[in-house]
Amino acid sequence: MNSELLVSDARHFRIDYAINPYMDTAIQPDTEATLAEHQAIVAAHLAAGRKIEYLPSAPECPDMVFTANAALIRGDRAVLGSPPPERRAEIPYFRAWLTERRYEVVTAPYSFSGQGDALACGDLLLAAHGQRTDARMLDVLASELDYEVVALRTSGARWYDLDLAVGVISPGMLAYCPEALDEGSVRTLRELGLDLIEVSVEEAARFALNLVSDGVTVTMTQGAPVLAAALRERGLETVELDTTELAKGGGGIRCTALALDNPPAAVRR
Repeated sequence: MNSELLVSDARHFRIDYAINPYMDTAIQPDTEATLAEHQAIVAAHLAAGRKIEYLPSAPECPDMVFTANAALIRGDRAVLGSPPPERRAEIPYFRAWLTERRYEVVTAPYSFSGQGDALACGDLLLAAHGQRTDARMLDVLASELDYEVVALRTSGARWYDLDLAVGVISPGMLAYCPEALDEGSVRTLRELGLDLIEVSVEEAARFALNLVSDGVTVTMTQGAPVLAAALRERGLETVELDTTELAKGGGGIRCTALALDNPPAAVRR
């Protein structure tokens, strides 16, 4: 889980448009600071023993650093993301990269925010709809990737992708912000029988849940001391990093990494 990741780079990261509540074209990221943030994230992944694959960003794709939205991968199959029009120029680059590595690539027939809205949790797929992902995609993901899909909805545009509201720590453990989900989704999560860590709306708003965990080390945004303490109490190592500049695009650590190692479903007899 999250032991092999695809990243891009932040060379061309800028705010050319506003497609989430965090983006403002009048507030541009500092290029050098952003590069340093991203390099620190990649270094943390490597220090945790994760394998990193790299796809250079394209000048016309200012959000390409947020690779999580590119696809959802399980085994040797990949369902491509279908992002807002402002980000569609990214998709051919990801399609080519996946095809060259012999993934069976599936085009999303409806809007789909990739891994941003679809979090693998063992054989479960926590999948949100209603903001960036069309509800019809949930059946597509279940069929194409053989997941048992758990349908969720976030509580508003502030939580435009599920990975701002829920963080998968291990197949048996989730962190989540109840206020970031609608009431039905909160009930659904609580009925899964997993170890659940509640996160305050204040920490979630700092992208605390936009984390990468391999079940041993949790790489997360700094500024969420309560969540970090709860993780350490459960025996996990935490690495807390600055993501001030990346946050200007509405993204954090999870947004910058596409998991390549979600195992395929077990063969059913």
